[in-house]
Amino acid sequence: MAHDFDIDAFLQKPLFAHLATASPDGPRESPVWFLWEAAELWLVGNQRDSFPKRIQVEPRCAVGIVEFDLPRGHLRHVSIRGTGSIEAIDRGRLYRFLSRYLGKNEAGWNPSFRTRVIDRLDLMVRIRPLSIVARDQSYFANVAEA
Repeated sequence: MAHDFDIDAFLQKPLFAHLATASPDGPRESPVWFLWEAAELWLVGNQRDSFPKRIQVEPRCAVGIVEFDLPRGHLRHVSIRGTGSIEAIDRGRLYRFLSRYLGKNEAGWNPSFRTRVIDRLDLMVRIRPLSIVARDQSYFANVAEA
C-alpha cells in the first residue's frame, strides 16, 4: 500500500499510540508507548494490565499514532490493523523501547517511575501488521490568524 511519507522514519519518533481492542463489554482504547522494529510494533505491560488480557482473548487489534503541531499546521498519522500476541520480556528490546522515551542514560531514569512502572513490566505485546495506512493531512496555518 502506498504511504504519504516514510513510515519507518515516522515510527522511530517517541510518539504516543492508541491501541484499540475488543472486550465483552465493547471496544476499549489504551494509550501506549511503542517500539517499531523489523516492521512489527512492540508494546510493554504486565499481567495486571487489561489490554494484554484482551489481546489474549481476541488478538485482532488496531493502533493509531498521530503527530500534530497546531502552530505549524503539521498533521500526520499512521493506522495499523493487525494481530497481537503476548511475548516474554526481551531485555535488549525493553531497553531500546524505554530509551526512546526516557533517554539512553538508564542511570538518569526517574527512580520513582522505575519502581512504579518499569520494575513491574513482565511482558511484551507484539503486533504484526496486516495493513498500514499513513496519511499526511498537514495544512498551512492561516497567516491572518497566526
